[in-house]
Amino acid sequence: MQHLPVIVSFGGISPAGRSSFHSGYQRLIFDTLSAQQQRHTLQHLAVLMGLVHHDQGQWHSAEGNAIALDAHLDTHRQRILDGTLIRRLEDNLFDPANLPMHSPLALQPPVDAPLRFRLSQRRLPATLPDGWTVIGSDADTLLIEAQDRLDVLVRTAFPCPVNTAGQLPSGFAPQSLYPSRNHPRGLQMTLYAASDALNAMGIDWELIRQKVAPDQVAVYAGSSLNQLDYDGYGGLLKARLLGKKITSKQLPLGFGEMPADFVNAYMLGNVGTTGTNLGACASFHYNLNQAVKDIQRGTHRVAIVGSSEAPLTPDIIEAFANMGALADDAGLMALDGSSAPDHRRACRPFGNNIGFTLSEAAQFVVLFDDALALELGASIHGAVNDVFINADGFKKSIASPGVGNYLTVAKAAAATQAVIGEKGLRERSFMQAHGTGTPQNRVTESAIFSEIARHFGIEHWPVAALKSYLGHSIACSGADQLVMTLGVWRHGVIPGILTTGALADDVSREGLDILLAHRECGAQAMDAALLNSKGFGGNNATASILAPHVTRRMLEKRHGKAALQAWRQRNEAVEEMAESYHVKVSREVARPLYRYDYDVREGSDLSFGAEGLTLRGYGQPVALNLPNLYDDMCD
Repeated sequence: MQHLPVIVSFGGISPAGRSSFHSGYQRLIFDTLSAQQQRHTLQHLAVLMGLVHHDQGQWHSAEGNAIALDAHLDTHRQRILDGTLIRRLEDNLFDPANLPMHSPLALQPPVDAPLRFRLSQRRLPATLPDGWTVIGSDADTLLIEAQDRLDVLVRTAFPCPVNTAGQLPSGFAPQSLYPSRNHPRGLQMTLYAASDALNAMGIDWELIRQKVAPDQVAVYAGSSLNQLDYDGYGGLLKARLLGKKITSKQLPLGFGEMPADFVNAYMLGNVGTTGTNLGACASFHYNLNQAVKDIQRGTHRVAIVGSSEAPLTPDIIEAFANMGALADDAGLMALDGSSAPDHRRACRPFGNNIGFTLSEAAQFVVLFDDALALELGASIHGAVNDVFINADGFKKSIASPGVGNYLTVAKAAAATQAVIGEKGLRERSFMQAHGTGTPQNRVTESAIFSEIARHFGIEHWPVAALKSYLGHSIACSGADQLVMTLGVWRHGVIPGILTTGALADDVSREGLDILLAHRECGAQAMDAALLNSKGFGGNNATASILAPHVTRRMLEKRHGKAALQAWRQRNEAVEEMAESYHVKVSREVARPLYRYDYDVREGSDLSFGAEGLTLRGYGQPVALNLPNLYDDMCD
């Protein structure tokens, strides 16, 4: 019997805002919301952006003045909306108009005379360059004579050719929410996102530790690009070239699996399985696949899966731009025949487009096996049916798409059909496209979808592309798809590709319904969603996700009506606890869980007994009576 991986919580932070309770999703479909729902969405965003906060029964502005909330939200409505989703690069991370660089110069000495200059004694190189001679000194400076040409690097600046990005909401500063200790931005975002998912679960982690053995918990999370800002590998690689010292933290905090390490070491005290699987833009799906297989096999009962990517640095932007992958200002103006780039519409999946839009995000989901979800009364947001991963085979260009995505989409469609039936797949499923907004993607991905639709007899397969709102968060893009898809089953609206005015002529359309407007379908109209990811290097992955009403129906068939009724009763307390967190984050920015040097375990906290290995603080032992998996091969 395969255990079903049930999605019991989710949370995170993206250009749309906070993910828990579908807050970020509501930003995507803002125009379809009722006036009251719009007000709630604006309120959550205003709190996150630091424009308002609630204290001692009174709302206050960013300046600390008492305010009437509704009037304040009306005043700042456009500012809030403009400060989210894809937009012009802001200067909170760096100044895009003045990117620092060094320009090499060769200083020639005058004819028949050496070149002389003064230099601070502290700046004298340990090894004098060839041709340098110290000819004089005073208390603080040295007089240097250079006989030959002097090669120098002069500090200057240049404007960024790309000025569009999917940035976290304006004013949101994760480093200010806890003692960040020079943590790279991706790890700051990790702590906030994972905390959001854990708090929104409505179940105290200590209860899980009593119910689940320590080795039956897994954390799979990472970053495809590692931590490349100055506090991570970025500083490690260029500190000396900038005349600075390499710190003791830049190397260890730059590792790609560090988001999982931070969740284990500073949030949960987890001693179970951990790590990350890197697959470029499909990395989240790779980690989700690992978690799903663990739960299906029964080796694990809880899995926390996430990604955190903070790629908005000058170096990464320039590298992608030099590959011709990004929508730059000049290209956007040429595309529109305008004198100014339309930053808001930079990403146009399946339309006439020129490149993708880079973004930052961190997302986490919590999975339980089906029995544990019922036992603890966990909220059921859906389930992961399966995840399929395939490579492209031989390639001419490492960055170009290939055949592997045909395999992953076909198998995901087949797995979905196996659960919800032929009619369910044809009429009650939809596709979340990778949809980067590049000319190559629009051709190849639409061709794949159309071919798969033809094979399975699908005539009007709804296709969405969330990067048109959020941009491309690389490793986190699949997680963006998942948390926003959960919102579809809550609110009944599939977000349309609003930035694409019309489909490009080379886009395949047979069997597809590529949504260029919001599709109001109803909360239970769709039984399943396929989430597609395509990564550099031939990393393809497609996930099959089941709706919550389908999940509950499956649980009832396996466990019985009485078990579902008991679950509903237990779930009331869980929902109440989750709602208390929801109320809190609607009034103030929640501080992440961060337990530095907290309850550190050592060998003395372990004990061996007849039931196995017991670790202090856990209610269940680690079983050591392991079976011989190769019994038929052993004497």
